[in-house]
Amino acid sequence: MRGRKPKRQPVEKHPHEHGLLLSAGEIHFLWWFIQGSIMSPSTREQLWKGWGMCERHAWGFISVEAAFREGYLHGPAVLYEDLMNRARAAFLVRGPAQSRRSMRNIRAKGPCLMCEMEYGSKSKGSIEPERVQKGRDLSELQALARKTAPYWERAVCGRCAGNDSPQRCRRHLIADISRGVISDLSPHAALVDDIAKHIKIYARSFCHGYHGTQTVEDEAALISAVGWCTGWKTLLSIMK
Repeated sequence: MRGRKPKRQPVEKHPHEHGLLLSAGEIHFLWWFIQGSIMSPSTREQLWKGWGMCERHAWGFISVEAAFREGYLHGPAVLYEDLMNRARAAFLVRGPAQSRRSMRNIRAKGPCLMCEMEYGSKSKGSIEPERVQKGRDLSELQALARKTAPYWERAVCGRCAGNDSPQRCRRHLIADISRGVISDLSPHAALVDDIAKHIKIYARSFCHGYHGTQTVEDEAALISAVGWCTGWKTLLSIMK
């Protein structure tokens, strides 16, 4: 009797280039994505499984939303509040082999939504040139990142940044745990807990009765959450 083939883990893609020049096809998809398809139950489930999207498309989503909504990032704040709560729960492991079990909890269980649909840097789309130009405008994302930098910079992954920072994004944390480089997850759990705490306040600030209650540190939590879930190189490249 033939045994079952081992279940393959989804491959988490790195961006082919660390700039963020989105194709017409990517912008076309993201335009409709931010209009409401992000709320589809099947879409949300895929985003949960993939910890959002790959690095390129996660930052692409944030930049397109910021561009078309002039910095109003309610949708991303709600999504990443959810993901960081899941990350916080992933570290609540008791008993033996805690680091390995936490590592399994934070692994992606599915591919990037857009990569699976074969959207990439050369994708074409039926979209007006003016909308493509607007979707490629990084100024709103860059303005938010500059404004909040004193807070999110302390969360940047040392592997992504190429420096000696002990912080790790989710992907590099998985890699370091698997190689036995990291065994004590308490500082990483503390970082996730801090991001989750602040992004909760930021997401709530979009609700009636809470407008204006967020601080700059709370706004920075969205940047930190995207960086932790998917990686930092793309953001760092557009901030040079």
